[in-house]
Amino acid sequence: MTNNSKIKKIIFVENGIGYGGAIICLRHLVRNIDRSRFLPMVVTGRTGPQYQEIAHESLWKHIPDRHIDIVSLKTKAASIQWLKNLTPLSFFVNQLLARADDIFNFVPFFVQLLWTAWRFDADLIHANNEPVCNRAALLVAKILRIPSICHVRGDPVDSRIGRWTYALPDHFVSVSNWVAEAMQKNLDVPQQKISVVYDGIALENLDININGNAFRQQYNIPQNAFVIGLVGLLIPWKGQEIFLTAASKLIGKIPNLKMLIIGGTPNDYVNYETDLKKRVIEENLTEIVIFTGHISNMETVYNGLDIVVSASTSPEPLGTVVIESMAMGRPLIGPSHGGAAEMISAGESGLLFSPGNANSLAEAILTFYESPEMRKKLGATARVIALQNFSVETHTNKIQALYENLWTDKRQTN
Repeated sequence: MTNNSKIKKIIFVENGIGYGGAIICLRHLVRNIDRSRFLPMVVTGRTGPQYQEIAHESLWKHIPDRHIDIVSLKTKAASIQWLKNLTPLSFFVNQLLARADDIFNFVPFFVQLLWTAWRFDADLIHANNEPVCNRAALLVAKILRIPSICHVRGDPVDSRIGRWTYALPDHFVSVSNWVAEAMQKNLDVPQQKISVVYDGIALENLDININGNAFRQQYNIPQNAFVIGLVGLLIPWKGQEIFLTAASKLIGKIPNLKMLIIGGTPNDYVNYETDLKKRVIEENLTEIVIFTGHISNMETVYNGLDIVVSASTSPEPLGTVVIESMAMGRPLIGPSHGGAAEMISAGESGLLFSPGNANSLAEAILTFYESPEMRKKLGATARVIALQNFSVETHTNKIQALYENLWTDKRQTN
């Protein structure tokens, strides 16, 4: 057991599928953590310019979590019709790929992380994503006999591996009440092991008055255009397909309409992006739909949009787009499930639509379009709610208190 008076060393492990809301929120935490009490090290399974920026904010180490792209191999195998028709062979191939994932991806990552945590003399491991993809980090904590916290940002699904991995952390941080309730219902996680802590953003750094015209000019969008943006990584459950269907339904109903798909594409979903762009061409939406790719400065994006949309088809815990757009005071439309429904009061701080229903989304967009006064009023209310709930200082203080409580509990049980 470490000396109570020394600075405690924490390893944050980020194993998300791409650079999105989870890593952005982690960076806010790492920037603001009390360095007189804690020394953070961030370990990421992926790298790139955005990940490398972490080295300016904290100790950072890239440990590759993917030497073989098993996801693409599984996708390719699933597309082979004759293989699907041979059930025993299909099962064997999937099992073979799963074992290959263990041998070539999981084991090397686990060994390097164990060595890193031991050399760093870590006092706690904080996994930034749900337990299944972070089982290596949680097992390292068990071996080193140090506490572990797991941030749950997704829909917890009942499965054999899910129940096993959800038994590993000492404590969970849930990003919304909806996620906490789902963990208890689906995986029997005790309520006392869960703390609901909303993600925090640096509200004081947001320039809500920034000019959005520069963003429009960058993408040749006329100033008189009515611009709607779907913000999020290009992955199927983020709702880009629904957004495109809604775009088709709004043709002729909103003059000078522009529908923007804003966000980067993880390596696993390059084919999905290709399919989306192909659909835009086939449905004659090229004059309406614009793909921007990843954008770092989101303030000018939000202020360049007339409406912000979150369209996740699966319940999303509490997406960063919801937090950021509310903090910016923007008119927001979200699905009536998950964290969006928890945070958005329909008709008061935003509008909700039926999840996966393009007609419902199009109707919500028209409602906002027809009432500029409603957009202004609901956006202002959303900002007030955001200021009350999403302060990075509040988030950081709550997380730090959890660390201290875990160490106290460990001392009392040893």
